[in-house]
Amino acid sequence: MAVVEMGRGVMAGEEGFDRRIEPFRTELVAYCYRMLGSAHDAEDLVQDTYLRAWRAREQYDDTRSSLRTWLYRIATNACLTALEVRRRRPLPSGTVAASDPLVPLVRGEHAAWLQPLPDSSLDAGDPAGTVIDRSSLRLAFAAALQHLSARQRGALILRDVLGFSGAETAEILGTTVVSVNSSLQRARTRMKEAGVRQERVSEPSAAEQRAWLERYMKAFEVADVEGLKRLLTEDVIMEMPPMLNWFSGRGNYGLFMEWVFGAAGKEWLLKEVTANGGQPGFAAYRRVGDGYDLHTLQILTVTDEGITRNSVFQDPDVYATFGLAARLDAQGLAIAFTKLDPQDQADPEADPAPAA
Repeated sequence: MAVVEMGRGVMAGEEGFDRRIEPFRTELVAYCYRMLGSAHDAEDLVQDTYLRAWRAREQYDDTRSSLRTWLYRIATNACLTALEVRRRRPLPSGTVAASDPLVPLVRGEHAAWLQPLPDSSLDAGDPAGTVIDRSSLRLAFAAALQHLSARQRGALILRDVLGFSGAETAEILGTTVVSVNSSLQRARTRMKEAGVRQERVSEPSAAEQRAWLERYMKAFEVADVEGLKRLLTEDVIMEMPPMLNWFSGRGNYGLFMEWVFGAAGKEWLLKEVTANGGQPGFAAYRRVGDGYDLHTLQILTVTDEGITRNSVFQDPDVYATFGLAARLDAQGLAIAFTKLDPQDQADPEADPAPAA
């Protein structure tokens, strides 16, 4: 392997280049997820970033910028290009008014919704959880970012989440510091209006959140609606993309769950997951014949006062991203897997299944 000096317009040989850029992969996945709101799209854009970096490796000049800044500029350009043709990915609670919990479910036709990010996407490259600010991956924060323009989103993430300087952010975005500061001010104002702060209120420890989850799962598995309600805050929110329906309040939540258990049955098997930097959740399988069919993926937001939000996903792409089995046998062992394939999408003309 040829050894190449570092400096203007040069980069180490093939193996050295790969070795130097690989440590940034996980944080770039997290960055692209914040920008795009889709785990699958984020992985694709990071692959594209590494391909672009490989092709431009001889153009890198370490006397002008750090390798990290250079990679973020490539990733940002890839994201901004993608966002020119891709729609924002909000959650239903950020787009339509709350609904009655007992009205028919309505699918959001042609809508692109925010997707959760499996923690397995982060753990391999950041096993100690020290490289990535995982609080900035929470679903509520990720959803609020989707209401910003692409450049406002980039400015806010680069400055307030990742800690790049104004000059570095301007270099990454290909603009001026004045423009960055203007975009950042507008983004902060919009986030404040949305009632979301990146500086999270104190969350329970991971062990405490898991305890809340285990209590919720135990009540869910036996269709104990009153047990579920005791774990909720008074202003709890449930939303269920791809359905437009969402509602708030412990009473409404209970009414909806009574309907779910009445329509989908009271025999369930749950598999624990974690998403978006440590949010607890589970895949819910309902009894069908001699096994269990995948029904929903549910991600909880937990505070010291209880569960404040349940984001319920019923999307084959999300299932595939989390590696969830489509069907389990009576002992809970996988016998069929979901696929990331447009042909597996639910029929938009079919009657929606209960979504929680």
